[in-house]
Amino acid sequence: MKKKVKNLIIVGMALILVSGVFLYFYFQRKGKSLTVKGNIVSSQEAAQRAIEYINNNLLVPGVTASLLEVSEEDEVYKIHIKIGGNEYDSYISKDGKYLFPEGYDLTLKKETEKENAEEKDVEKVEKPDVKLFVMSYCPFGLQAEKMFLPVYNLLKDKAEMGVYFVNYIMHDKKELDENLRQYCIQKEEKEKYYDYLSCFIEDGNFDKCLDDANINRGKLRTCIEDTDKQYNIYAQYEDKNTWLNGRFPKFDVHTDLNQKYGVRGSPTVVVNDKVVQVNPRSPEKFKEIVCASFSSAPQECSETLSDKAFSPGFGFKEGEGSSGGGCGQ
Repeated sequence: MKKKVKNLIIVGMALILVSGVFLYFYFQRKGKSLTVKGNIVSSQEAAQRAIEYINNNLLVPGVTASLLEVSEEDEVYKIHIKIGGNEYDSYISKDGKYLFPEGYDLTLKKETEKENAEEKDVEKVEKPDVKLFVMSYCPFGLQAEKMFLPVYNLLKDKAEMGVYFVNYIMHDKKELDENLRQYCIQKEEKEKYYDYLSCFIEDGNFDKCLDDANINRGKLRTCIEDTDKQYNIYAQYEDKNTWLNGRFPKFDVHTDLNQKYGVRGSPTVVVNDKVVQVNPRSPEKFKEIVCASFSSAPQECSETLSDKAFSPGFGFKEGEGSSGGGCGQ
């Protein structure tokens, strides 16, 4: 029975894929936009329409699709969904009418050339400065942190490397809490932060991770209270008039750096004051980018790390899910 259900899911997704690809190339040949100007719906509304359509028309009873994340990507909304035990990246037009279960990047070569040019443009210095901006519950931010950690462990004595936060949140109050928690752990007990982070991105159990990393809870509590007072974090959360675009609570701890680098979403990687793209989001690719920013690369750069991207979200599975995507307005 389980095998039959799985086969039906695969058939259903294949049917959407065929129809989606047909519609995509139809619009491309006609030179039409995938969206209808003047009739654009919000990303959440479009995503909900997609989920309802899939559940009502494409899946057998007892099997449902659920929305994990939605973000804007060029002329479409990108939705990260889960069906059964599998995750998929799909796309829906901004008017909520056309569903594309998979995207084919026809500009991949061009984008790769652009990324290579970006890497060459990064200034070479004796001790590189590497910043990763995330939202603590963003699946793609977690994916980037899993890319970041092996490189940090390899090069932490050779480069300045740190985790910073996007200046707004998209994953409810728990994200404010966790951003503050991680900010203060770095501020008060930096040497323990990466042990805590390695634990947290396994399954999100922050309470267990505080104990495992032996974090001083008294210092942490005081720092959170002081930081909240300094940046009015929870007061702004309660006052929706302060929310970014009226939709996203602000997290102003690193706003100055967000503005300096033009950070718009999670994850954003900055090397020597330049935003760079990491594709795929594998430890080896990230290591290559960081090592290329040294004026003289250290011996550690000769070590080979995994060339597979981790899956988005919690857990350390390799080679599953998208190596792109992000959380952003």
